[in-house]
Amino acid sequence: MRRRSISSAGGAQASEINMSPLIDIVFILLIFFVVTTVFVEDPGVEIQKPQASTAQKVDQEVVILGITAESEVFYAGKNIGVDGVQSVVSFMLADNPEMPVVIQGDRHAKHGVIMKVTDAAKLAGAKQVFSAVAK
Repeated sequence: MRRRSISSAGGAQASEINMSPLIDIVFILLIFFVVTTVFVEDPGVEIQKPQASTAQKVDQEVVILGITAESEVFYAGKNIGVDGVQSVVSFMLADNPEMPVVIQGDRHAKHGVIMKVTDAAKLAGAKQVFSAVAK
């Protein structure tokens, strides 16, 4: 025969809620959302891009380099300079050599710096180098 535990507060039965299954489900959902999230690396600086009427949208994983009005080159929020472009691009292309490189140049950036960055990206092995503009 079963015995029931009776508390001293008027005969109510004492019970606990098992939280283990709930915690397991929360962790599984957390892992699911972390794995399925797409991370996009922005250059990390605010750039005023020029307008273009022939702009096209790129719908794949890309390497994004930003060039500020002061002609500083940024990747993932870090100032890499023109000298660091080739090493960063070659490192990023190691896993996927077909990955395009997108250069977001500020409308006030010097054209010579943009050309140096383009050349460095091509020397690093980039097969596709694009210029990003505002649309």
